[in-house]
Amino acid sequence: MKNPLEFYSEQKTELEKEVVILKKKLFNLGVLRFFLFLATCFLIYLTFGKYPTVFVIAFLGILLFSFLVVKFINLKRKKDIVEAKLQINITEIKVLQRDFHHLDAGQEFVNPTHFYSNDIDLFGVGSFFQYANRTATIDGKIAFANILIENKTAKIIEKQKAINELSEKVKWRQHFSALASLVTVKTKTAVIIDWILNYTSVFPKFLAILQIVFSIFSLAVIALFSFGFIPFMVLLIWFFIGLGITAVYVKKTSNLYTETSEIRDAFKQYHQLLNEIEKETFASKNLTENQNIIQSETKKASVIFKEFSKILDAFDQRNNMLIAVFGNGLFLTEIYNARKVEKWIVTYKHTVDKWFKVVAYFDAQNALANFHFNHPKFIFPEISSEKEVIKSTNLGHPLLKVDKRIDNNFSIDDEQFFIVTGANMAGKSTFLRTVSLSIVMANCGLPVCAESFQYSPIKLITSMRTTDSLTEDESYFYSELKRLKFIVDEINPDNSGENYFIILDEILKGTNSKDKAIGSKKFVEKLTKSKSTGIIATHDVSLCELENEFSTIKNYYFDAEIVNDELHFDYTLKNGICKNMNASFLLKKMEIV
Repeated sequence: MKNPLEFYSEQKTELEKEVVILKKKLFNLGVLRFFLFLATCFLIYLTFGKYPTVFVIAFLGILLFSFLVVKFINLKRKKDIVEAKLQINITEIKVLQRDFHHLDAGQEFVNPTHFYSNDIDLFGVGSFFQYANRTATIDGKIAFANILIENKTAKIIEKQKAINELSEKVKWRQHFSALASLVTVKTKTAVIIDWILNYTSVFPKFLAILQIVFSIFSLAVIALFSFGFIPFMVLLIWFFIGLGITAVYVKKTSNLYTETSEIRDAFKQYHQLLNEIEKETFASKNLTENQNIIQSETKKASVIFKEFSKILDAFDQRNNMLIAVFGNGLFLTEIYNARKVEKWIVTYKHTVDKWFKVVAYFDAQNALANFHFNHPKFIFPEISSEKEVIKSTNLGHPLLKVDKRIDNNFSIDDEQFFIVTGANMAGKSTFLRTVSLSIVMANCGLPVCAESFQYSPIKLITSMRTTDSLTEDESYFYSELKRLKFIVDEINPDNSGENYFIILDEILKGTNSKDKAIGSKKFVEKLTKSKSTGIIATHDVSLCELENEFSTIKNYYFDAEIVNDELHFDYTLKNGICKNMNASFLLKKMEIV
């Protein structure tokens, strides 16, 4: 596999050249269109009054000018797509250089009560979400966040195959994202779907026939007037009759227009994305199953969405005064467009929800695949049913720079608990987050930052970052107790029957040392008897005595050395109990005491 940085740099260079060429073509087209306009005007001036020559020149001039306008619009769209792809590659280069804090942090997904997301910096500034998210739609972003927090262990191998396949389709993924980025959608599809599902038709069915009959009569009246068979007054009266019929339903059409104007951009964006999904060939089960969902009707989903997009665009022409007045007066266009909107809703309301979800699914999977492509040295976990929950070599945190990251070999059996002690800043918290994130990534189907990683799927639950709550009048200690109660309830076999990997960082911090030691020991004993698996980091070395009481408890530590009056950390996990604590040293070093 090509080095990602090299690939993006090459793409950036090629796309920059393409943008320059397209800009030059657009300029030349603009100049050509201008001179064609001048030439047409000049020839019309020269042949003015010479029939039919002047009409032929005018017709040809307008025809050629229209052709150039269409060509210009298509070329400009191509340039916009290329520029969007260029920006995608620029972003990827920055992210690989660890410049990603300008990207969406997913702050709205921060949830202190979730199983693990708040503890392991899954969302927020500097988070895994901010680093990995490349979704281009609102619902894709939500779907990606849900994948990270769903805590599901099923069908991991199928997830891996889908991500692996999509990771190789780099140009397809970038084209998909570029198309999505060209249309700004502010309305969530959940709102759109809710409106469509709950929409009740307000226009009587006979209006469809009335509009057709009225339009035919309008054409007849216009023809009769043109040949002098009827006076202008008859045409005028007929015109006002049309406006009168339109006025009867103007409130209903206005309400429908207001509601559809908020969803028009979504269909304009999604019909293009559906088309990209339909055209591509996929092999993995998850991808083909989702692709098949949008091929379930007599017509392609992209065509159906495109039709609705055009209906909504036509409805939007009510803002054009000329079209609105004459169209309604002679052809009842507002009623016609409103009826078409209602007919589309009635026909496809049963399936539109699934189509939106398919686009969101592929958008989210593209982000996961992009992460895999960006990290070719990361490996997919080898799914195992052995007693070892995790057996890894050189496991590291994916957000740390390679040259600064210290990896650790880490293996833990089912129903084992590791008690990890260590000096301040020695690496305990980073290690806990590394293990936590590797479990989350493995469950999502992502490759993990390790040389090898055997994994028996397990759900994750953590307590590492408890805070007090002024709004709920809760103390820090009470908040922590609630969190521990939440963990106990979740791991209760009577409630879930699921296996959990529990990670705790310094439990019962909000009480005195003696009380903390007694309470912590009892809680760890309870966890051990629950047949769960996990890691507990603590400064309380008295907890390490539990290794002598329970065969499933093992002690590990991170330490620090004082060399030449300076602290040195190796951030390496070791067997045993930490002997070197550094709080007093740091207090003296910083001249606090």
